[in-house]
Amino acid sequence: MPGDQRLRLKQWLESGEAQLHPLTFPQRELWEASPVSVEDNANHICCLIEVRGPLTEPDCRAAIQQVVDRQEVLRLSLLPGKERPLQMIRRDSGISLEFRELGPSETKAEKVEDLATEIFRRPFDLVQGPLYRVVNLHRSATEHVLVFAIHHAIADGWSLGAFVQDLFAAYIQQVMGRSARLPPVPQTYSAWGASERASWQSTTIQERADFWKTSLKGSRRMWDVPIAPGPPERWTSHVPTILANEVRELARRMGVTFFNTLLGAFQIAFYEWSGFEDLVVGTPVANRSRQSARETMGYYSGIVPLRGQIDRTRVVAEHLRSSHRQTVDSFANVIPFVELIRMFDEKSRPGYNPLFEVRFALQNHPVPEVSLPNLSAHLSMRSTGTARLQLGCEITEEENGLEVVWLFRASLFSQRDIENLDGIFRKVLVSICRSPEGRISELLN
Repeated sequence: MPGDQRLRLKQWLESGEAQLHPLTFPQRELWEASPVSVEDNANHICCLIEVRGPLTEPDCRAAIQQVVDRQEVLRLSLLPGKERPLQMIRRDSGISLEFRELGPSETKAEKVEDLATEIFRRPFDLVQGPLYRVVNLHRSATEHVLVFAIHHAIADGWSLGAFVQDLFAAYIQQVMGRSARLPPVPQTYSAWGASERASWQSTTIQERADFWKTSLKGSRRMWDVPIAPGPPERWTSHVPTILANEVRELARRMGVTFFNTLLGAFQIAFYEWSGFEDLVVGTPVANRSRQSARETMGYYSGIVPLRGQIDRTRVVAEHLRSSHRQTVDSFANVIPFVELIRMFDEKSRPGYNPLFEVRFALQNHPVPEVSLPNLSAHLSMRSTGTARLQLGCEITEEENGLEVVWLFRASLFSQRDIENLDGIFRKVLVSICRSPEGRISELLN
């Protein structure tokens, strides 16, 4: 760090303008376990917020400033440390907001997506900060697209909903001429990190070691190919409402969760598609069970490895129940992923993610919809900051069924490969609903 920056940092710390905190467990994973560098734009979480209604620049700036004042991660940067980086949280900070008027040729959806992608891919300066940016693409007097990008080190998918709720609560106060500010969050991100470090003592981790050593013993890497830098490719399909409801009803009858019914179907489909009968997937866990964490932006989410093994002679219902039991046991024994890696003495190899290569997720974090007489907003995801995979399946429940987002590395798979996998997955969903007491071998014929 240059001498002038070092002097300024010393002054900030002595005056209370800034505070230093250790990394949280999820943040440590980015530095200690991710197959790509922290600076890679694959670690950017990105969304579009489509707004209909009047959105003036002064009111928008004032509203975002309120959110920055409330959410400390928007005032956070990362400083090099002796062993690992430190979080530096400023007491006060300006905002990162740009306004861009779109010309007639730029208002079409395809062009907006191209502009958003350019914005998403811009690097962040981790030391200088801020680690987020908002760009208002101004389509017309009443049509706007807010492009929001934020680094995974300070956010997860849940954080996007918290940001939208805060932003529009502040904006409404602003346009109504109220002087009230947003209330403080019940618990700051740095306070949550401190409580997590206190709770995960080595004795607690060791108590769960035997479960994981047994559960993951003998699991193998499927593709000995390094993960390419940059975000994975993205392809989307849809499961109709009728089929989604049939899967829910099957889950209810069998006494398993909707998640585990989808996971079991995915395991069968993946086996049929790839030939791999032993699959470990990484699935995210929100880590927001306490009400105090639900209004706070930050990187809370953890990763739980879930192992599934396919036996063609097994009855489908037995496989789904087994998947359910494995998931329940795994979540009951969850520990921070970075500590799990240490337990297995997994050496970090550039380009290779430890323990799993495939991600499977049922996204259930709240996605708020703003709907007022003269103002409405809709949030849609573009990237979850997921750099640590070769293949991913992310399912989101919608009013008209399920959105299925496939994430894949073009160095390994073509889009046609993914379309084939998607077709097998949907076929398996139909078949398990019709014949849950049949054998897997019959289901795949």
